[in-house]
Amino acid sequence: MGYAVVLGEALIDLLEAEHDGELIYRQAIGGAPLNVAVAVARLGGRVEYSGTLGTDVLGDRIAAFLAEAGVGERGVRRVGVPTTLAVTTFEGAEPSFTFYGEPPSYALLSEADLDRDGLAGASVLYTGSICLLREPFRAAARAAWDGFAGLRVFDPNVRPKLLPDEAALTALRELVEEFFATADLVKLSLADAQLLYGEPDPAAAAERIRSLGARAVVVTCGARGAHVAAADGAATLPAPSVRAIDATGAGDSVMGALVSRLLAGGRPAGLADWQGHVRFALAVAGLVCERQGGATAMPTPAEVTARWGAEIQGQGRP
Repeated sequence: MGYAVVLGEALIDLLEAEHDGELIYRQAIGGAPLNVAVAVARLGGRVEYSGTLGTDVLGDRIAAFLAEAGVGERGVRRVGVPTTLAVTTFEGAEPSFTFYGEPPSYALLSEADLDRDGLAGASVLYTGSICLLREPFRAAARAAWDGFAGLRVFDPNVRPKLLPDEAALTALRELVEEFFATADLVKLSLADAQLLYGEPDPAAAAERIRSLGARAVVVTCGARGAHVAAADGAATLPAPSVRAIDATGAGDSVMGALVSRLLAGGRPAGLADWQGHVRFALAVAGLVCERQGGATAMPTPAEVTARWGAEIQGQGRP
């Protein structure tokens, strides 16, 4: 089994909650790429996180959390700006994010900062999310992606509040399509597809992205499950029934679970393999939704087995 490099943002989530009848904000370590890295590590995969952390106490907490989670930090760079905050509010279990901090501490990785040796030895590279909206990170991600010889996985992770107008949305669409064109896997939510393309049908969205060059596409649809499209066909898979209390990080756990399976088995042979991977990923996400969300909700294999039974661990394995 090789290892993955996760390239992207880490920040602090302030999660809206109620305590003794009062609205409070619970601090949690987050950022979609960090969540993915933690999910891979918790599921038993080797993973290196590559990104920038502030030199303040919050940056120190993120660094300590990564180390405790078993995530490698050889690609981490520390920067002298305050750690970005993401204030998270909820409608039901679904989160909405507003970001604070300028310049954003998570987007300061430059091309010169890239751990070239680490990238050269990796089997899987993940990037995506809000860090791509800013330089110098965008140039660093392009350089890492273009020169990578292993499996490339991408998640646009669109945040509408960071797109002030139609021009910004158009620019984002053009940007993510650069990565779609050469991705081995694109994972996105149906909400992402609707914002990017006005497309409410996950099957149509997946085929549109595959037509751009992506080898496989997984569109997550919340409680409805996920649609997966590969070169030899497509399928829609149901989500397991869960007692959801917080969906924060659920999509990231899907990506983390998929990356863990790519590390274990390499490039899937076709749709049947992808279906097994997605069934496993949906089980992982279901468990995450039953916990207070974010990076700390990412489960271990033992926890997945305890919740869903040993057979789920065999889904998608070669």
